[in-house]
Amino acid sequence: MTEPSFTLGLEEEYLLVDRGTRDIVTSPPDEMLEACQEQAPGRIHPEFLRCQIEVGTPVCKTLDEARAELAALRGTVAGVADRYGLAPIAASTHPFAAWEPQKHTNRDRYNMLARDLGAPARRLMICGMHVHVGIEDDDLRIDLMNQVRYFLPHLLALSTSSPFWRGRDMERRSYRLSVWHELPRTGMPAGFQSYGEYQSHVAVLVNAGVIEDASKLWWDIRPSSRFPTLEMRITDICTRLDDAVTVAALYRCLLRMLWRLKLRNVTWRPYKNLLIEENRWRAQRYGLDSGLVDFGQGRIVPYADLLDEIIDLTREDAEHFGCTAEVGRAREILKRGTSAHRQIEIFQAALADGASEDEALRRVVDWLAEETMVGVRDEPSPTGVTA
Repeated sequence: MTEPSFTLGLEEEYLLVDRGTRDIVTSPPDEMLEACQEQAPGRIHPEFLRCQIEVGTPVCKTLDEARAELAALRGTVAGVADRYGLAPIAASTHPFAAWEPQKHTNRDRYNMLARDLGAPARRLMICGMHVHVGIEDDDLRIDLMNQVRYFLPHLLALSTSSPFWRGRDMERRSYRLSVWHELPRTGMPAGFQSYGEYQSHVAVLVNAGVIEDASKLWWDIRPSSRFPTLEMRITDICTRLDDAVTVAALYRCLLRMLWRLKLRNVTWRPYKNLLIEENRWRAQRYGLDSGLVDFGQGRIVPYADLLDEIIDLTREDAEHFGCTAEVGRAREILKRGTSAHRQIEIFQAALADGASEDEALRRVVDWLAEETMVGVRDEPSPTGVTA
């Protein structure tokens, strides 16, 4: 069996905030987006809400290349936004902004979404990170999607960055998924026997006029409708660049590990969504803090133990891709906590110092703006985009 290319592509969505008020900017200047697009043609785009902006790397062969591209794109957006008194924050929700004043981008696709989805679409003041991994064989792509579903809650737990919504601690590390779940065709996909079966199910919805194409399937993971990739979509956006790279490295290594098992006619034991979604909920609710269910043992296992198991399972693959250090950095995330942990700590520390709740939330925004730029260097990317 020919080994897939396992190329990488990363997409990130940022919220744009006013540096003075720290609030979301409802209508950023059109010139800002145009300037970003001039500096990085084809890689920076508007999102559904005008307060958002999306970036996407080109196809990358190595993790170092993907990191450099993502760093350059973060730097480009931040540099242009600063001219207008704005800053991007890599967080899946804003700590206190209200969704009601937000406006969607005036494009045919977004106008259609707003009409079809109604109020839930207007609440989509949320951002995520999508990781594409190149798997050229259609049936293999479906097979690996079926198997890697098991590990998606583990990746979500490492990425959480959305504990607040409208000024309240929602007691969830990833409140983004709660907002996202109001939309149809979200969550964990069912298993499919083949790419043909997957296509036949999509065709039912297309022929019924419910969706135009498979891009309207907003699952936690899906075969991309544009590229020969398996697109992981469950994770929050990581505030720190290096955390995003670690999550992408782990996902890529897990896919190669499962491909290696397939060479020996071995597959990861399939589990029903009833079980996988329980871990999805635990990762959404508790993040790294309260463990996930080991279905084989039938008990909750500390996340640290599960992470050690994943790192061991993918050791050969991390060595193959030259990303042992990046995969190992997941233990650092576990030790210091994700963005969600840090946001809550900063908020509580500010309150303890005598700040009002409003001031404490603004301090969280300040931290997010600064943390978004950690590891972003003023140097050109491999393909010429300047940070």
